[in-house]
Amino acid sequence: MRTHYCGHLRADHIGATVTLFGWVDRRRDHGGVIFVDLRDRSGIVQIVSDPERTPESYGLAEQLRNEYVVKITGRVSQRPTDSLNPKLPTGEVEIYADQIELLNAVRKQLPFQVSTAEAESVKEELRLRYRYLDLRRDRMARNLQVRHGVMKAIRRFLEDEEQFMEVETPILTRSTPEGARDYLVPSRVNPSEWFALPQSPQLFKQLLMVSGVDRYYQIARCFRDEDLRADRQPEFTQLDMEMSFLSQEEILELNERLVAHIFQKVQGIDLPRPFPRLTYAEAMDRYGSDKPDTRYGLELVEVSDLVADSGFKVFSGAVQAGGMVKVLPIPGGNEVVSNVRIKPGGDLFKIATEAGAKGLAYIRVREGGTIDTIGAIKDNLSEERTQALLERTGAAPGHLLLFGAGPTDIVNATLDRVRQAIAKEMELIPANAINLLWVTDFPMFEWNADEKRLEALHHPFTAPHPEDRGDLKTARAQAYDLVFNGYEIGGGSLRIYQPELQRQVFEAIGLSEAEAQDKFGFLLEAFEYGTPPHGGIAYGLDRLVMLLAGEESIRDAIAFPKTQQARCLLTSAPAGVDKKQLKELHVASTYQPKPKGE
Repeated sequence: MRTHYCGHLRADHIGATVTLFGWVDRRRDHGGVIFVDLRDRSGIVQIVSDPERTPESYGLAEQLRNEYVVKITGRVSQRPTDSLNPKLPTGEVEIYADQIELLNAVRKQLPFQVSTAEAESVKEELRLRYRYLDLRRDRMARNLQVRHGVMKAIRRFLEDEEQFMEVETPILTRSTPEGARDYLVPSRVNPSEWFALPQSPQLFKQLLMVSGVDRYYQIARCFRDEDLRADRQPEFTQLDMEMSFLSQEEILELNERLVAHIFQKVQGIDLPRPFPRLTYAEAMDRYGSDKPDTRYGLELVEVSDLVADSGFKVFSGAVQAGGMVKVLPIPGGNEVVSNVRIKPGGDLFKIATEAGAKGLAYIRVREGGTIDTIGAIKDNLSEERTQALLERTGAAPGHLLLFGAGPTDIVNATLDRVRQAIAKEMELIPANAINLLWVTDFPMFEWNADEKRLEALHHPFTAPHPEDRGDLKTARAQAYDLVFNGYEIGGGSLRIYQPELQRQVFEAIGLSEAEAQDKFGFLLEAFEYGTPPHGGIAYGLDRLVMLLAGEESIRDAIAFPKTQQARCLLTSAPAGVDKKQLKELHVASTYQPKPKGE
């Protein structure tokens, strides 16, 4: 039987006889003495075999190779002073192997070496194809440990300290509007009818509040058939929470304690509380984003009023059309950003145009307060207006002022992206900084230009601010997002719990009474039977683990992720199925492959 895990052995175990199981990480032959680094999920420990002290194991030790699976029994010994390894937690000890048992060998050539630094340069496609080998690597094993630590901390806090109850909600449910694209599952026993995989347990957790559960949580699997990015997956994991009889303030305070508990248990970091807060309007005004990275400055400055009636038509035209003009002031930007980078073909010009802008205007502030800019601005902005711009933006010699002009959403998106790129380039982001903040008071709705209607910014079950119920179309929502270093890691709201208000919101987003009854009749009926005031939040656990582990891709925070084409390279899913299965489901494919060359 195993007595210890490899990574748990310390100087306190010297003299003990232990039995270990694991994989050969590396094997080294030093003039007749064989050293084996044995690895399991807890770490690595050094095994020693030589023909004099451990003759029974020596012959087999010679045969071991990387990734062989072995059982080793031996004595824990003090490493010689000249061979201590401070980089390993087990670096003070080694195991003299009295017995080695080969449990399984490697029968094929490894697609990549697990135990070498070169594994970090292996293409991701190969890593995902052989994910079981990739997960043996120290980096990926540590990421899984971080994920496990986060889950464990969540459960202990919510269950042991806050009386939450874990309740599982259905995976097979019905398709509802107002969300991303559903994954659909045909029903065999109910021909022509379909289940949908849940995008979140939203409706069921609200029904649990009607049921009197009071404090619910679930580590929930969710599914969205949407275009993928580095921090998105078609199936993902949420921490889902819902609470009855708590105000927004009480919900935020409880969640701050939860997040602080996770950081303390997983990272040993004590977070200062309370977390800072910004309203949605403040975040958009100062940063152009509802998930601002506040680890550095570079705040945006609106100057629409200063240029609304100027002769520079790019600026005045934007304001008169209902848009805005904003400035990103960059201290020291003159030394870093050349004109070539701002003009067509430059990298900053490309960032701007990808966000929807037509380009970037600029002013450079030189010594003595003189300015340098393109002719159109210089010729059409009076000296008085220019000085007012410099004063409002706090510009000093060396400053570069980058302008965004146009529709409000495009200006904000453009300067937000440029701001992030400049901060990275100028190394303005403090190492190891952790900035958490709440963004509150989101708009209830946003305009969907394609469908010519309002749609819920979060979801249509979010309660409007009590002061704004007179006009729901312009109301603020009682909603809140938690932002961690520029990433949204959680979002929630107080919920609607009166059926008449819920019907009004459905009407605002264009659902007829009949459509609302068809899609959400069960919820509206439940609200007739004594529903408590309630609210909740959901955290993207994959994204949180990615950030805690210091990774840049969410795929490195998930054991078996999909690619950006929503494929599993390990199992070759999705794949075709037998025609008999489709016939039983009364389903046929209408897909026609494009002719080659198209």
